[in-house]
Amino acid sequence: MTKSVTPDAISIIMSNPTPDSSTDLPQIVVQVLDIKSTGNRYMLSVNDGKKKLKAMLPSDLSSEVINGNIQNLGLIRVIDYTLNDIPNRNEKFLIVTKCESVSPPLEAEFKVEVKAENAGIFLKPKQEVVTKSAAQIIHEQNGNMAPSARMSMTRRVHPLASLNPYQGNWTIKVRLTSKGNMRNYKNARGEGCVFNVELTDEDGTQIQATMFNEAARRFYDVFEMGKVYYISKGTLKVANKQFKTVQNDYEMTLNENSLVEEAVNEAAFIPETMFNFVPIDQLGPYVNQKELIDVIGVVQSVSPTMSIRRKIDNESIPKRDITIADDTKKTVVISLWNALATDLGQKLLDMADESPVVAIKSLRVSDFQGVSLSTINKSIIEINPNSPDSQKLKSWFQSEGKESSLEAVGSNLSSSMQSGGRSMYTDRVTLDQITSDPSLGEDKPVYYTTRACMSMIRSDQAMYYQACKVCKKKVTQEIGSGYWCQECQKTYPDCSLRYIMSAKFSDASGGAWFSLFSDEAEKIIGCSADKLHELKSQDDASDFQTQLKKVTWVSYLFRVMVAQKEYNNEKRQRITVKSVASVDFAAESKLLLEEISSKKV
Repeated sequence: MTKSVTPDAISIIMSNPTPDSSTDLPQIVVQVLDIKSTGNRYMLSVNDGKKKLKAMLPSDLSSEVINGNIQNLGLIRVIDYTLNDIPNRNEKFLIVTKCESVSPPLEAEFKVEVKAENAGIFLKPKQEVVTKSAAQIIHEQNGNMAPSARMSMTRRVHPLASLNPYQGNWTIKVRLTSKGNMRNYKNARGEGCVFNVELTDEDGTQIQATMFNEAARRFYDVFEMGKVYYISKGTLKVANKQFKTVQNDYEMTLNENSLVEEAVNEAAFIPETMFNFVPIDQLGPYVNQKELIDVIGVVQSVSPTMSIRRKIDNESIPKRDITIADDTKKTVVISLWNALATDLGQKLLDMADESPVVAIKSLRVSDFQGVSLSTINKSIIEINPNSPDSQKLKSWFQSEGKESSLEAVGSNLSSSMQSGGRSMYTDRVTLDQITSDPSLGEDKPVYYTTRACMSMIRSDQAMYYQACKVCKKKVTQEIGSGYWCQECQKTYPDCSLRYIMSAKFSDASGGAWFSLFSDEAEKIIGCSADKLHELKSQDDASDFQTQLKKVTWVSYLFRVMVAQKEYNNEKRQRITVKSVASVDFAAESKLLLEEISSKKV
């Protein structure tokens, strides 16, 4: 392989802007100049000694720069590329989609001396003009047209990784892997409709495409799940991170002029599901955010299917909870809904004794029980996937995981974890700041973090309820024996007790009443509801009173939800504890020192 720059390499590229497999090109070796990072891509200039051309390496080639294969002043061989026009500028832009390193960095920029030539006037020979009739032209055009099948085989398809907003004409071949519902909207500019799709190419790269109004109505019935399409004449823009659902720097818009053609009578491809796993102990920053995440873990438990009545339409939908763990020694509960609960959920229940590994794509993170996950319509579950991540987890679980002490990720939030999208040590308010504003939570619930101590608890209140051991809902004791669960539609021989209580909490600014439930209340009281009931049921209730007295005036960090609840036709502020964490005094001291240093003297 040559280790010198190809003479006139830039001119060769300029004369062949869109090469395909049938294009016979010489080896194109150029020098890399001015390489710099822009996000997960790299911008550079390519040099042949006479000319330079601005270029870009897509994200899938970033590793070549990171590991040092491609360096400034080094030589690369360009194997595949696309040449685009820069809008409103008389310049070209090279996107290198495939290349390889040829030489380490040279000592300096490569230059070729250009000898001056005698200037002169050259006249082109007169070309013979052949007059053709319109019928002849049409006949020749029809004769040169290839069948559509042959056209589809010879058309140049661009990988999704090579697309960018500055690109001109392109065609992609993608499979439809997710299709949203048609939605109507109304804003200052009028009314309309919109729907989104997710497209995946054979490299596994994904992109979200959006269609509005006429384009939405035109393409909604065209797109069918699982089918492969050729798409062209769309536009790209930088993706809005707040709303994007796939890992891509750009998002696509298809309009009424876009072309969408189903790829028929061709070898179809099945794109590999691409995951971007988040370790379970790192789920905190995603709580209550719009960004979806992927996880992988070993199944620890699978609940029976339960039926949940949806508030919006009173429809009952199936739900099943599974608990998974990973090598961070943390567990998290994932709620499976609809078909995932009944089909794959049942399969996982049957395999539970084998401790299968599950990889789940597109999960929503909520603050239920501190941190929990939930599937949505487009979530994908793979059981025991054949991947390095899966093999690593299986080895960990067999060697040490099944004997390790595992803890729920939301059970003991630390300063580094976040709930409601904010840190326990950076989103802090006093109780007075909450209670002094009666309008807080009027439009929608708001979340805060506060440090407080339980200062009073009414021992005569109903502090717990009889709950179903399966679905945790309230049960009623039947005449004779057993407990009836309306949610499960079953009678069980026994039940458990779960906390539902209120207590007053105080800090230096004042006090407020908090509502506490199950796990959060258990952390504050220091024992389970069953144990507290046992103490209360003794003839001498002194142990019960001692237990409540022992847990007062102990400082905790609370993540609370503030909302407005109507009571006797009057709206009142209700503060609900969503998670509890012990005070990390080292972190607390650091926070106080930072507050002191920020104060002006």
